[in-house]
Amino acid sequence: MGRVSRRAFAVAALSAFTMMPRASAATGRRGGAPDPEMRGVWIASVANRDWPSKPGLTASQQRAELLTHLDTAVRNRLNTVFFQVRPTADALWPSPYEPWSQYLTGTQGEDPGWDPLGTAVQEAHARGLHLHAWFNPYRVAAHADPTRLAASHPARENPDWVVTYGGKLFYNPGLPEVRAFVEDAMLDAVAKYPVDGVHFDDYFYPYPVAGEGFDDDAAYDEHGGGFPDRAAWRRDNIDRLVRETADRVKEIRPGARFGISPFGVWRNAGTDPLGSDTKAGVETYDDLHADTRKWVREGWIDYIVPQLYWNIGFAAADYAKLLPWWAEVARGSTTQLYVGEALYKAGDPAQPAAWHETDELSRHLTLAGEYPQVRGHVYFAARDVAADRIGAMARVVADHYGQPVPPPR
Repeated sequence: MGRVSRRAFAVAALSAFTMMPRASAATGRRGGAPDPEMRGVWIASVANRDWPSKPGLTASQQRAELLTHLDTAVRNRLNTVFFQVRPTADALWPSPYEPWSQYLTGTQGEDPGWDPLGTAVQEAHARGLHLHAWFNPYRVAAHADPTRLAASHPARENPDWVVTYGGKLFYNPGLPEVRAFVEDAMLDAVAKYPVDGVHFDDYFYPYPVAGEGFDDDAAYDEHGGGFPDRAAWRRDNIDRLVRETADRVKEIRPGARFGISPFGVWRNAGTDPLGSDTKAGVETYDDLHADTRKWVREGWIDYIVPQLYWNIGFAAADYAKLLPWWAEVARGSTTQLYVGEALYKAGDPAQPAAWHETDELSRHLTLAGEYPQVRGHVYFAARDVAADRIGAMARVVADHYGQPVPPPR
């Protein structure tokens, strides 16, 4: 099975709520009525996937496109946007740590003449939307040439932080100084703007590339003592990123929530009896070294949005089997469960027949309604909400979103 994930684009969900006690995922945070449901959409900036539509637009054109995405979310009775503000070790706000994103002007480090994140937060709130700032922690570039990065880029100033893998550049998650830096770089935005959440996507260690190894030998030799094997050490590195980020978000902005949207399969049951009844070609625990089930069960994150980007009945990873598996993982935990939905597949000629049925996504929400642990859905992505190729989003709205609801808190 191919890796059916946003990995060609990118995304992340972080969040730290308040200091008050949290109840189970199916109830409100004060133990009362359930929170309103999540109705979210991702706005991806990497490779100009959703926004801006191309690099080099004027500031006014970029702003107009962004506001159109927010208005489209409101029109579809959504209540939350997940805005990608650090796609490739860069920034969509004036950051003292990293250069301006190349996806704005076409040149990394060039000032676009306005503040996209500041504007997005203000305009989202003006429309009654929540905004979660979406960060990719470790991706540096979608190419392997450090000289193409801005001259002042931290990856050029600290080449020992960087691993080349699969024709791309990544920060090495095994270096404590890297982890501290990426946390500082991301949390700068959280300190400066009243974001409602912090979000990571599915990228931790990179997706496996056949015949290639991720060269972290030196880091493992220096820091891997005491672990049974390299995989356990790598998982601990990602665990530390998650826990430290959660703690720091809580300190910096107590009202913000921290969440993650991982690839939808933790482990297959054939690998681990605790795993799902799937035969996925990627397992986050083993391949990305992300123990997503643990993060939910331990209550380290406020919400999780597994990318269940498959249709009902898909043999290798059936939505109808993964949904109850994740509901059981979330049962009794303090982590809210939302479901990532593959709106981008609806009407795509390359996708299985189910994705050419206008009601496939609506059926997902109907099925999810049988599981009280599922507290909402997030759609990938904004461009597809706007285009709505075969009316799948309109069908969801007609069938399930009869009235607007406020964002979950």
